Order: sequence, then C-alpha cells, then structure tokens
Amino acid sequence: MKKLLLITFLLLFTLHGFSQRFSQYNTGTLFDSFENPAQRTFIPDSSKMFASNFLVPNLNFNFFLTGDAQIPLKTRLFSSYYDTSPLQVGAGKYNHLNLNMNYYSIMFKIFPNINGNAELGFSLNTKVEAKGIVSDETVALFNGTGSFPNNSYDNIFNDNFYYQIYQQIGFSYREQIDNNFAVGIKFNALSGVSYNKLEIDQSHVDFDKTNDQASLALQGSNYSSSNEGQSFAQNLFPRFRNPGASISIGTTYKTEDGFTIQGNIKDLGFIHWNKASTIYSFNNIGAPVVVGGLSTASREDSIYNKASYITTPSASATTKTGSFTTPTNGLLELSATHSYWFGADESVKFSPTLIASKELFYTGFTGALVAPFQYKKYVITVTSSYDDLNLFNFGGQFMIKTPNSEFFIGSESLFQSAHLISSSIKSTPNITPSSFTGLDFFVGFAIKFGNIIEPNMNSSSVPNGEKGFIGKLWDKLFPTDPVKNH
Repeated sequence: MKKLLLITFLLLFTLHGFSQRFSQYNTGTLFDSFENPAQRTFIPDSSKMFASNFLVPNLNFNFFLTGDAQIPLKTRLFSSYYDTSPLQVGAGKYNHLNLNMNYYSIMFKIFPNINGNAELGFSLNTKVEAKGIVSDETVALFNGTGSFPNNSYDNIFNDNFYYQIYQQIGFSYREQIDNNFAVGIKFNALSGVSYNKLEIDQSHVDFDKTNDQASLALQGSNYSSSNEGQSFAQNLFPRFRNPGASISIGTTYKTEDGFTIQGNIKDLGFIHWNKASTIYSFNNIGAPVVVGGLSTASREDSIYNKASYITTPSASATTKTGSFTTPTNGLLELSATHSYWFGADESVKFSPTLIASKELFYTGFTGALVAPFQYKKYVITVTSSYDDLNLFNFGGQFMIKTPNSEFFIGSESLFQSAHLISSSIKSTPNITPSSFTGLDFFVGFAIKFGNIIEPNMNSSSVPNGEKGFIGKLWDKLFPTDPVKNH
C-alpha cells in the first residue's frame, strides 16, 4: 500500500512533455514522418507504396525528477525509508517532476502517385502532457515532523501540477514541391480522456508534536474533467465528449552546399472539456484540518487522505460545474543537418543534426545534438541535449532500417535510466546525489508493402507532370519565370 501511495504521489506531480523527441530526427521512419510532417517516408525506386506499423505499438516514455527530493523519494521507493537529510525546510526549495508518454497504436501512409510526389497518412495515438513542482517541505512531511524545527509555517506547501491525457486522430499530407523544398501538414482531431490541475496558492501548518499531529490549511483551485460514470479504460476510446483540434506544420529545405534546414510547429491546438467538468475553489485557512499519527506507520495514508479531503468538494469548497478549454503543449523546433559519406564504397554515412526546441505556452527550451552513424542497414545514434533546467542528457539509439522495414530502440537518458533500473532490482540499491533522476525509453517498428514506387523514367504509365495540391498552390503564389527555366 505504501509503495502504491508513493507511486501515486509521484505520478500526480510528475506529468510533463519531454518525451523522446530528437533521436528520430531525419531518420525517414514512419514515426519520424508523423512527428515531423515534412519528413519523407518513401523513396521512389526503392520503397513500396504503403507503410504501416500493423498495430505494433510505437512507444516513447520519459520521466525525470530534479531537486533535493531525489534521495528521499528513491530511498523510500527502494529501501522503505526516507533519507530526508538533503531537504531544506524553510528555504523555498522546489523540485521539478516530469513524465510523458506518446503511444502510437495505428500508423498508416500511402504514396498515391509519382506525379504529385505526395504522401498521405492516418494515425491514432494517445498522449500525456503535464507539469508539476513540489516543495522540499511536502516531501519531508511524509516522513513525519522530524525535519521541522519550528511549530508553525506559512506557504511551504504551495505546490502545483497539471496533467491532460487525450487521443489524437491525425491526417497528414506531405509534398515535395521541388528538388530542394518540401512541406508537410498534419491535422489532428482530439478527444480528451482526463484532465486535472491543482494549484495551491496559500498554505499554513501548525505542528503539535506532543500529540503527534498537525493542523493543515490550504487555499487554491482544482480543475477536473468529468469521467461521466465511465472507467478510465472506457474513456480511452475516442468519444469526442471533450473535443479538440491541433495542427503540426513542417518544412524542409536543402541548400546548395548540402545542408538540410527543417522547421516545425508541432501539436498547436486546444481541448474543450465538457460542461460536466468541475472547478473547485478550496479554502480552509480559517478551519484547518487535523492530520494525526505523524510518527506512525500510517502517516503517508493519513496525510494523503487529509490533503485530498481539503482539495475536493467534501471540504469547505466552492464548486462550479462547467466547461473550460486548455491548450496542448505546442512546440516550435528548428534543425540543421548535413550528411557525410566515408569508406572506399561510401558505405558509412554520418549525419549530425543540431536541434533547438521551444515550448510555445511554457518556458521550456532544449538544445540537442544528434549524431547517427549508418553502415548499410544498421544505424547507431548518439544523442545529447541540454535544457532550461540545466539538465544534460546523453542517450543512444539502435536502428535497423531498409527501404521497406524499420525497427528502432533506445533511450535519451541512458545513464540515468540504467542507474534507476539498477537501483530497482538490487537488494541494496546504490542511491547517490545527482543532477536529476530519469527514466527514458522508446521503441518502434514499421513495414512497407505493396508495389514498388516507380520513378517517372521507369513508370509503366506516362507521367503528366502534375504537382500535388500544395505544389499547385505554391506555383500560384510564387510563379516561376519561364525564360529562366528554358
């Protein structure tokens, strides 16, 4: 029960959007083409004209925790006690906890014809995106009163978090405008599954150490979607009771000196949560709730239950029922890459890529360097990134890729993931201070099938030179000079 409670506590405060985002850049996989819509999937004269994951999950998962709470929470999870020595009570220290998952269950693309040089796609995926911060004092409270030298404190539990889970049904279109320029668009219909946002603006606690209890008061708000009597599993089926929409737009341009510049706006959109949703304004500053048994084995359950009591309508809360709208975690990304070939037969390819990624509605910014080495069908990728929380990640990917099949697996936080997994399976885990605790994993698979795409010179039908929709629109907006093209 206690480990389950701790895991629940972590999940409540660890939801955010830094999933595997960089290792797949410029790989040409089916996954890459849905995440970066201007990226091509098919190669004429080599690829077959249909591509699918055949319901094999393409999954990425990421979690990280920063701050003083790392050692206390890891010792509790792996060794059944809290080592609270790193925590700084009264110093205003906060911990960032983040978790994200992106799960593609269906991916399908088709190359309709060689003339338009276009690709059409359909996808279904489930996404989680959220943020959370928790104070040192919140973690210390779960270990009792030993870390609190004073009897009274103000605003030491001013935590906040949000998460939203939604289904994304995507329709993508990608077109090669000319030899150097390509455009891709992905429209997404969204179906919200679950949303919760808790903000604690004020807090007060009085400790009665003689009676092993505390008086706790919180003031803030709690936004929550309605499950309408359905289970979480039932809500995973897209019903569009919480409708939304988003768009991803990407372009690639190849310069005369061989650099490929790619720009993307990703998942820019909204979800409208239905009128059965609730907004709780809680405030028990004038009527604190007593939390007892702070030195007993049941203190974690007691603290969690009392805090839940305050922040839900069962306490002195003002409840409003009605709809509200939330944004999706849109991103703006820019990258540059150049390929180099080595060996007598140029069988080794090296394609370093620089990437800058900025969250559109939040402060998050990440810079990354991706370095894939390819020998025939085998690709080893080394990834490094640095973000606005001063976190450095080092990761790797192994991929087997042919014109008509692909499999990849890896992690963008190799050392942190290995250390966390090692600690979880050892009888005496090695828990040491670090800049952050993390776990990152991704895996994917796809196959192409059907007829080989025939280029114009080999095509069994006579090409008419027609461009696709975007190509025709491009020619109208930017007409070429027929004299120069003569």
